[in-house]
Amino acid sequence: MFSRIPLLLAFLYSVSAEQPSAPSPISAPLRELPWASGGLNFLHTTDTHGWHGGHLQEAQYSADWGDYISFAHHLRQRADDDGSDLLLVDTGDRVEGNGLYDASDPKGRYTFDIFKQQRMDVITPGNHELYLANTSRREYDEVVSDFRDAYIASNLVIYNSKSGKYEAFAPRYRKFTTKNRGVRVLAFGFMFNFHGNANNTFVQPVQDTIKEQWFQDALRTKDVDLFLVAGHVPVRDSQEYDLIYRAIRDVVWDTPIVFFGGHTHIRDFRKFEKKAYGIESGRYMETLGFLSISGVAGSKNGVIAASSPEFRRSYIDNNLYSMRHHSGTNSSSFSTEVGRNVSESIHAARKAMKLDHTFGCAPQDYWLNRAAYPSNSSLLSLLDTQVLPDTFRDMKNASIVITNSGAIRFDIFKGPFTTDTTFLVSPFTSGFRMLRSVPYKAASQVLQLLNNEGQIALKDLVDGSVRAKDLMPPLPPVSLRQNVNVFGDQQVLGEQPTVPGYTTIDDAGNDGDDTIHQRIQFYDVPNVIGVDVGFSSDEKLETVDLVYNEFIQDWVLVALQYLGKKYGKEDTEEALDGRTMTDVISGWVGEHWECG
Repeated sequence: MFSRIPLLLAFLYSVSAEQPSAPSPISAPLRELPWASGGLNFLHTTDTHGWHGGHLQEAQYSADWGDYISFAHHLRQRADDDGSDLLLVDTGDRVEGNGLYDASDPKGRYTFDIFKQQRMDVITPGNHELYLANTSRREYDEVVSDFRDAYIASNLVIYNSKSGKYEAFAPRYRKFTTKNRGVRVLAFGFMFNFHGNANNTFVQPVQDTIKEQWFQDALRTKDVDLFLVAGHVPVRDSQEYDLIYRAIRDVVWDTPIVFFGGHTHIRDFRKFEKKAYGIESGRYMETLGFLSISGVAGSKNGVIAASSPEFRRSYIDNNLYSMRHHSGTNSSSFSTEVGRNVSESIHAARKAMKLDHTFGCAPQDYWLNRAAYPSNSSLLSLLDTQVLPDTFRDMKNASIVITNSGAIRFDIFKGPFTTDTTFLVSPFTSGFRMLRSVPYKAASQVLQLLNNEGQIALKDLVDGSVRAKDLMPPLPPVSLRQNVNVFGDQQVLGEQPTVPGYTTIDDAGNDGDDTIHQRIQFYDVPNVIGVDVGFSSDEKLETVDLVYNEFIQDWVLVALQYLGKKYGKEDTEEALDGRTMTDVISGWVGEHWECG
């Protein structure tokens, strides 16, 4: 009897498809997808940051990349059956943020093969693909070659060491015709005006790219039914997308335009005008964005364009309950062979990298934005009251230690703190740097300057080749406040939602989330936090050592310059023997949190 148990477990795993340690999805009231029968439908992912194994501590986001492959298969079949089309788009930041990518050597050893199993129609890079020279090189060598003409990079070039020249990272645009409707699509793929990339790549400013002859010629391509602009660019308050929109409209005044964005980690849907809309689809594989367009001209079946095509959207919670419902399948019919194989590959990769190795067990939940700062439930409070003071207590001199809140990417949940958790919480490779013997009067004001009105002054001081806002990492949890939980709980047919999650308000209203969620409160957090180490605030000091996360070094130096103390990078030195924030947190957990 006992010999049958492994076979039974294997069968159950193959049926459920998601990772065996993932929690079962929770049933919740759902809205139907705004599917366009006989029209165009899109699935959109962005800012997945390596979370292709799904969320193993959050039931509502627990599906993995293999499940997404199965889901897309069923929706493609639906499109074939009703004469519509389904296109898949991904807009970058696929790396950094999860052990599945970060724990391997080299990084991405497993995820590149996993990701490419999902066929894409348009894919673009993000800023995280460009921070490090070896990361962008692997992206160029592996991902661009995997997706060929579907990979589009309209304003990105990379240095070719063989030719000694910069060359296009990928095709600058793509024209293709959809399978069933024959919609003729002209697609571009853009990066926002990013300056923090390694020196083997160059991001051409959008305002310069749209003046290039190739771009102007492309806009004048004949027989285009739809302009598709994908990119790692926010859809709202975006100078880059505003410029592209105006450039298209200067040449073609009425052809529909659809924008797919990313970078700010939010669910959002923006109306540019009645024939131009844009969608942004969240972060960390929490969200599968869905967009449909009815009434777009196609070359097949004699379809004529409507005078005002209808754009509709939905934000799908990434779990099997939502996927099965929207695909009309059940537990036995949902998983495809390719999807199951990918899920099994993810499981094997996690096992090979020992991502479930436990450093300790968190005694409670610690929230990045779902608890006020400071408070006992705040992850940043845990950092500045315990982790950083304990880590730096052996510094020889009195020190001020500061780090950016953007170095912390996710919450800590009560229970096992694993190898995977370390990368979820802080995946970045930057260590700590130090300036010795900084006048206390200046050093003590750096934190306040970076958190408050000083940012405007700092921008004025920074050289035009580097903008202050690009030197600090994005603060994705803070960005969630832009369109989440604005108007409180949502209800359908008198049903009270019980599953916490996004309650999105966008240009189409408050019915975009496919799952009816219970409202979550989000709180502001500072840009940077800091601690005094080796002295008390009432002591009178002449100088202190200023220690900081290396990623914010440029801002720290500019802040000191603003305060009248000029330092250069040559004046800094390595601190903490090169340990990263990831090392700091996992080491502290191992010493202070026990299991059992």
